Amino acid sequence: MKMNMQSFGEIEVEGARYHCDLVIEQGTIRKRAKGPSKAYRAAYGHTPLSADEAIPWHGKRLYIGTGMYGALPVMPAVYAAAEKKGIQVVARPTPEICGELQRMKAGDINAVLHVTC
Repeated sequence: MKMNMQSFGEIEVEGARYHCDLVIEQGTIRKRAKGPSKAYRAAYGHTPLSADEAIPWHGKRLYIGTGMYGALPVMPAVYAAAEKKGIQVVARPTPEICGELQRMKAGDINAVLHVTC
């Protein structure tokens, strides 16, 4: 799947540019709905990724792009839920995750991609 972190706040996936966080679920792209995680913002200083969100729990791996500089907090409950489901979490700065996902087929990708910090 072709993707590239264009700049802070902008990602290109399959030729389309996005200025929002994305979820890729078995190749289907949608905007990340951060609402369920906003309740934790004060504790983290930034809206984290929480297990309350619609995370794509498919396959053997969940890729989390933690932002341009890797600053997206991932709550411990996300790791616990993944472990319970037998899913490995790969969390790294979004540019690194994009590089890894480019080598994969779209239908094999389950990811949450943060496009700012």
